[in-house]
Amino acid sequence: MNDLLNHPAVQGGLAPFVAALIVALVLGRARLAGLALVAAFCTTVYLVGGFAFEPLSATRKIVLLALAAPVIGILVDFAFKPTRLGSAILALAAGAASLWVFWPILQQKDLRIALSMGGGSALFVAWLVGFSQDFLSRHPIRAGAAGLGLGIGVGISAVLGASALYGMYGISLAAAAGAFLLPQVLGGRKYEAGATFMLPLALTGGLLAAATLILAQLPWYSLPALALIPLAARLPAPEKSALWIQAVTVSACTLAVAAAAIALTWQSGSRLPA
Repeated sequence: MNDLLNHPAVQGGLAPFVAALIVALVLGRARLAGLALVAAFCTTVYLVGGFAFEPLSATRKIVLLALAAPVIGILVDFAFKPTRLGSAILALAAGAASLWVFWPILQQKDLRIALSMGGGSALFVAWLVGFSQDFLSRHPIRAGAAGLGLGIGVGISAVLGASALYGMYGISLAAAAGAFLLPQVLGGRKYEAGATFMLPLALTGGLLAAATLILAQLPWYSLPALALIPLAARLPAPEKSALWIQAVTVSACTLAVAAAAIALTWQSGSRLPA
């Protein structure tokens, strides 16, 4: 059993998928199916190395923010009406959170490199959070498809960028998105996504990609490619068709963009971690 639980495919894919599916099924009617994402991510964190926050490294800060994001998401969904201003505030807060995560590392780099990496990462994370919250959070099929694309794109790009850990974390987001979509597709009934789903997805996915850029070997141009995934989730889809047709159509768009981002990372000369 221990050998099975130690397998990367179980830690990053199967186990988080099962955890997310259970949460989605149990909490779907309570408008909290979005918590499937944090359930999946926490499952992978636990299986890979457990929860520890001392010393507070960049990776542990990302885990901490991933735990805080669904709490903020629930407050946004149940206590406030969605507005452009609210999305902008979340985006600015996410950008600031990115700087908090990576500032101790950026301080050790040349000023020009620190500014470009730090500023670019903050803009990337802010874009993912702001756009996703404003344009995807009220559309659960598109939100789930964006999660599939972003999780696959970030996860495989991170592995190619020489970070197996961030790769498994990223794949767990894709597993969660798949588990979030599956009951909707099979049952023909939409769940709520909202900030409960989109904020943890966009923030965690963005921070994982930025961490692979700053701490590993992800090329800078992979971030703009990954940033196109939420836009792909907004492409026209057969809105009046069955949910499974909508899910397949939008997911095909997001996965195509994810594949392009992965190809760019591969062509940069990045390789699988030893």
